[in-house]
Amino acid sequence: MNKQELKNAVRNYVTAEVFSGTMPEGFNDDTKIISTRLMDSIVTLNMVNHFEERLGIQLQAHDVSVDNLDSVNMISSFLSTKAGLSE
Repeated sequence: MNKQELKNAVRNYVTAEVFSGTMPEGFNDDTKIISTRLMDSIVTLNMVNHFEERLGIQLQAHDVSVDNLDSVNMISSFLSTKAGLSE
């Protein structure tokens, strides 16, 4: 998996789990999803577990924060760094 594939996977996950499969109009990869309460803590933890398994990484409790996971771009950038993915 490369960075773009991960970004697509994160976007697909958010679309499916937060928006029940239909991305709302005006949503983009920089839209805040945790701080605006679009994504709750349960969905966030499920997403973290999903990508830990998929990428073969383990995140620490302090990693799971709004600073790292508040938008599709933030999530994909953070996870790609943790997984050591290339372009």
